[in-house]
Amino acid sequence: MTRFVLEYHLVAYRRVWRGSVLSSFVLPLLTMLGFGVGVGTYVTGGVDGVPYLDWIVPGLIASTAMQVAIGDSSWPVLGGFEWQRIYFGQAAAPLRVADILDGHLAFVVFRTLTSCAAFLVIATAFGAMHSWWALATLPVAALVGLAVATPTFAYAATIRVDSYLAVLFRLGVIPMSLFSGVFFPVESLLGPLRWIAYALPLWHGVELSRAATLGVAPAWSLVGHVLYLSLWAGAGWLLAHRQFTRRLVV
Repeated sequence: MTRFVLEYHLVAYRRVWRGSVLSSFVLPLLTMLGFGVGVGTYVTGGVDGVPYLDWIVPGLIASTAMQVAIGDSSWPVLGGFEWQRIYFGQAAAPLRVADILDGHLAFVVFRTLTSCAAFLVIATAFGAMHSWWALATLPVAALVGLAVATPTFAYAATIRVDSYLAVLFRLGVIPMSLFSGVFFPVESLLGPLRWIAYALPLWHGVELSRAATLGVAPAWSLVGHVLYLSLWAGAGWLLAHRQFTRRLVV
């Protein structure tokens, strides 16, 4: 039954995909020019002996996964309950709560993968990819997407007005984007802030992506990073499923 919910979201997306394709290529291009090329000219010697453009790209791919996943898990989920109320229509059909939740999550993973694939194409055109192992950033992006999407689903299903989503982006998404090792090593942060960065899911995705593109060992073991992101995804799914059940099952 999950595939029918996924099909619904894909059919709806078919009407608006052209706009997202444009942004999927333009935004990575501007980001590469602004940070990778522009700021990179001032970072002499690169980072850890790696040119700044090559060092920043895997972090930007992981950050793109996080931002796309949270963006598609916030207003659309709130709207599914409060505005379009599509979840209630789906719940009236012979669908389980898990089908509704998993089908929408599958669409979020699809959106995450296509956006990160576009970023990977742009990065390759800039000469920032030097190994076929860079393709491993795509499953990493999917895992990062799930790790942040599931708790966002739970949060968006809890609130009633979208002003709370602005709080999420200002206090959650923006700080996580800036201080998770995307633009500079987290070792540059003060001790307490560094441990906060370690606790956030994005840093683990950045480390895995960087290991794939640069061929370096991640700060933790590969299994440790994957398990930690899986823990975020699993715990978030349980919370989301509980909240969806409260809203949809009378």
